[in-house]
Amino acid sequence: MEKVKIVLINGSPRRYGWVSKLLVAVEKGVVDAGGEPELIHLYDYNIKPCIGCVSDDIKACRFPCIIDDDDFNMIGEKILETQGLVIGTPIYWYTVSGLLKNFIDRLTSMENMIYHVGKSLLDGKVAGFIAVGNDTGAITTIAYMMAVLNSMGVHIPPWALAYHHSTEDISSNKNAFYDAYNVGYNIVLAAKHLAKIDKWYKVDIDIDSIIKEAEERSSVEKLRQWSLRKNIVYKSSK
Repeated sequence: MEKVKIVLINGSPRRYGWVSKLLVAVEKGVVDAGGEPELIHLYDYNIKPCIGCVSDDIKACRFPCIIDDDDFNMIGEKILETQGLVIGTPIYWYTVSGLLKNFIDRLTSMENMIYHVGKSLLDGKVAGFIAVGNDTGAITTIAYMMAVLNSMGVHIPPWALAYHHSTEDISSNKNAFYDAYNVGYNIVLAAKHLAKIDKWYKVDIDIDSIIKEAEERSSVEKLRQWSLRKNIVYKSSK
């Protein structure tokens, strides 16, 4: 099997900041697991905001993105060639940096290919997440990234997050570096095990029959349970 390729995305405008330091540990974990990392400093590139064409026409949104006068499609092509990515960001008011938000929004063009080729172009890839700040907001930032990427078809393995939220220098937080190393290590392990599965989201199903069965089961359960619940419900309203 070829080496697992992982893109590391630094969403900080400071190439020398704390996010970069944790990404060094991530990179080491990727290499030790047999992977091949590539670091991208997002602020070196021009990433325009999403214009929401998917809201005008579901099929207008596609990859390559129709916004073709910036650097997003070039970075998107790099992601297509990899098995996973790690996204690192400073905490900007409980969420990601502005340019990284543009980038994440633009990933919709890859996810929305489900309407063109039957699957998200991110389907089956693996991701890890880094968040760093002087104050609170690390978990909300990571939770946001996890929810969005997973909604696009991306796997999130165990130990897929590392963070630091303190005014103390990050180099004093050894646990954050342990965690960051394992983010890199585990996404490579996960990518190796998941590589044999081509498609995760199934659309060719009889959804109407499932809805019908759900309604029927619900009706049966309501008849059974309501006789017990109504005394409690109406008692509390008196």
